[in-house]
Amino acid sequence: TQVLRKSLQKGVVLSAGSFLVYEAHKLISGFAEVHASFKVEDVIEQADYLYGSGETEKLYRLLVQHKNSDDAELLWRLARSSRDLAQLGSTSAEEKKQLTYDSLEYAKKALEKNEANFAAHKWYGICLSDVGDYEGIKTKIGNAIIIKEHFQRAVELNPKDATTIHLIGVWCYSFAEMPWYQRKIAATLFATPPTSTFQEALRYFHMAEEADPNFYSKNLLFLGKTYLKLNNKKMALLWLSKAKEYPAQTEEDKQV
Repeated sequence: TQVLRKSLQKGVVLSAGSFLVYEAHKLISGFAEVHASFKVEDVIEQADYLYGSGETEKLYRLLVQHKNSDDAELLWRLARSSRDLAQLGSTSAEEKKQLTYDSLEYAKKALEKNEANFAAHKWYGICLSDVGDYEGIKTKIGNAIIIKEHFQRAVELNPKDATTIHLIGVWCYSFAEMPWYQRKIAATLFATPPTSTFQEALRYFHMAEEADPNFYSKNLLFLGKTYLKLNNKKMALLWLSKAKEYPAQTEEDKQV
């Protein structure tokens, strides 16, 4: 149940047909092959099963075989799986960088194939932010408006996606606490530099919680951190306690 819930949180819809035990067994055993006759729906179901099972490397091996696909649903999943693989501790620094850039290309292609796909916008924004880590603070700030626009477009297309609402909150929080030297950089890049407030960040974190209560340990953490920034220790303690008590299912939950 927890595994399925995690998948649904992040925009993945699992159908009853996801449990194609025979096909999943072939994939996990490493004997699956890509055939021209494969239906996109079958690959997506297999991919969602592996994602829900936490099989990061096997999922990537399945999806990368379809990197030339014209289907946005496959491509954004490939972007996500490339990024997830990059985040693994066993991935070398060189591989991590390559996967980070690859994930952005897959997300960009997904958008080109279907601009109305909310997950393509969401993962394009995430992957563009990741690339900024390699290209310096000027590029990262320069991409900030584009990133927020894609998150907002994703929410327009799917108002119930709590994760994307949370990401807009993180965007607002980051600009609210931006140090002075980064503000100077932003001022050189924009006629009107992007700004935000902790109050605005708080509104998005609460919106995310309303869309899907207790969906993500990091949203609970940011609610607590934001209330601390606003000097409301009573509310900060409430949300930080919730974050502390959150069942740790992933490495990120443990870090939270």
